[in-house]
Amino acid sequence: QVQLVESGGGLVQPGGSLRLSCTASGSIGSIDHMAWYRQAPGKERELVAFITSEGRANYADFVKGRFTISRDNAKNTVDLQMNSLKPEDTAEYYCNVDIYYSDLAPRVNYWGKGTLVTVSS
Repeated sequence: QVQLVESGGGLVQPGGSLRLSCTASGSIGSIDHMAWYRQAPGKERELVAFITSEGRANYADFVKGRFTISRDNAKNTVDLQMNSLKPEDTAEYYCNVDIYYSDLAPRVNYWGKGTLVTVSS
């Protein structure tokens, strides 16, 4: 089994910054994609950003230029640096990873339990 633990959420004023971190532990083979999703109250969960095993990052349009995703393959971590935060960024943020145990094996997807980010004055 694999566990994902997020940290770094909290209350921040508009225009401020937060850095989220997610650490994977347990029976980890190899990690493929790592991603951050978010879900605001009353809304569906949406993709914020993902990063491939080679380090290529992709972002949702609503965070481009403000958020940066990064990963440390040696530590099995993925971070999300969030700058210029807006009230509409308020949401529960979830870590998501694809793990595989051999090159021909299917990816297994795991979710963290989330960390709350509140942007408010």
